[in-house]
Formats: sequence, C-alpha cells, structure tokens
Amino acid sequence: MSLERKDEHDHKGWMKGRELSPVEKGYLTVLIWLDRRLRIVDYLEILENLYYKANLQMPKSHTEQYNLDNKFWYWYPLYALGSFSTIAYVVAAISGALLGFYYSPSTAAAETGTVAYSSITFIMTELNFGFLLRSLHRWSAQVMVAAVFLHMLRVYFTGAYKEPRELNWIIGIVLISLTMVFGYTGYLLPWDQLAFWAGQIGVEMSLSIPLAGEWVAQLLFGGFTLSQSTLMRMYILHVFFLPFITTALIAIHIGIVWMQGIAEPH
Repeated sequence: MSLERKDEHDHKGWMKGRELSPVEKGYLTVLIWLDRRLRIVDYLEILENLYYKANLQMPKSHTEQYNLDNKFWYWYPLYALGSFSTIAYVVAAISGALLGFYYSPSTAAAETGTVAYSSITFIMTELNFGFLLRSLHRWSAQVMVAAVFLHMLRVYFTGAYKEPRELNWIIGIVLISLTMVFGYTGYLLPWDQLAFWAGQIGVEMSLSIPLAGEWVAQLLFGGFTLSQSTLMRMYILHVFFLPFITTALIAIHIGIVWMQGIAEPH
C-alpha cells in the first residue's frame, strides 16, 4: 500500500493529453509542485474574488459608461508615466545600493577635500564601471522626478483625482514631495561646493519657518551651520528613512489603482 498522497485532479494525466511546449510543461510542473505544498492556486482564487468584489463596488469607467471604445487612444502613452516612474525608482534604488558599498558619509579632511568627496572621486575615476553606475543612479533619479511630475499633470488634466480616487491623489502628492526630498538629500551627499551651498540654502529656509524654524534646522541639519551632523542626517534620510516610506506608499498607491482601475479622460 502506497502512502503517497493521491493526486485528485490527475495533473500528470491532464498534461500528457495535451500538446505542450517544454516551457509550458516546465511552468505547469513548477506550479503544480508549489500548489501541492503551499496551496498557491487557492490563494490566487481568494485574491481574484476580492478583486472582483472590489471592482463591483466601483462606478463604471467612462469608456464603459458611454461606450467610447478607443476614442481616447492619443492619451494612452501618458498612462504609462506612473509605471515609468516606478521603474526609474527601482533602477535608482538598485544602483544607489551598489554605490553605498563605496561611499563614506564623512566630512573629515582627505587628500581631495573630504572623505565623502574622495569616495565619490574614487567611484568616478578608479572603480570599474563606477562612472556608469553613478551616472545610471543620477539619470534614473532625474527621470523619476520628471516622470512623477508629468504623471501628476496627467492625473489632474484627465480628472483622475476625483471621486472615488481622492485618497490616491493625496498619496501621489506625498510621493512627489518625497521624491523632491530624495533628490535634495542625494544632492548633498557628494559634499562638494554645490552640495555645501545647497545645504546652506536649506538651513536658511528652515530658519525662515515661523516659530519652529530653529527646531527644524536642528532636526534636519544638526544645527545652524553645516557639519558632520548635517551630512550624516542627509545620508540616513536618503539611504534608510526615505526608501522604506516611499516603497510602502508606492505599493499602497499601486494597490489602490489595481482595485479601482484606470480612470479614463473626462
């Protein structure tokens, strides 16, 4: 008597009765193996039911309501800006993590200015593919800023911020704000002349805030003048604090879009 669990659905027999390519056979074999151990299909069915229940509660899209078919085809490229900005964020995150292996957030004196600036010089001049890696990080960050800004414009001019998508619009405003903070903190990390004076402008702007100005300057910049505390705060914000918050909000943002669907132009 065999103690092996009986395959109630006879998956192997079903696969033998069909003409499947090697890729399809491999995919189905892996899926069946995982499903028998982790019940993946059951969870997929639960997610599918939740998806359809959520969408049944949402109003019809304009295309469905007015039977417009593809009348707004010229808008469709602009609907890829959200995905484009997400891809740029992923590229910036991966390249930034690799740069972190060679960067030192220190204002101590070195042969070429400070330790932080010397580490950037090493990446750009001596590290194999370092110039490419930093350029990739820099350009992906700039592309992300532009894509997020254009994405917000598209959402506004197509009326996608209206009911029932107000919450996602607010999350989008928070995300574009975090994107700008990402850019500013990363701008200061090389600790060169551009970074120094950008940091000084940030201190002056903080001090100009009524009532809480000095407290904000102390919190964000470690005082009223730039120092090691300033660079360390920018590094912690850029590498540890902002990525976790931004990634979580992006996941929530995409999840809401998935549940509500895409809003066509009004």
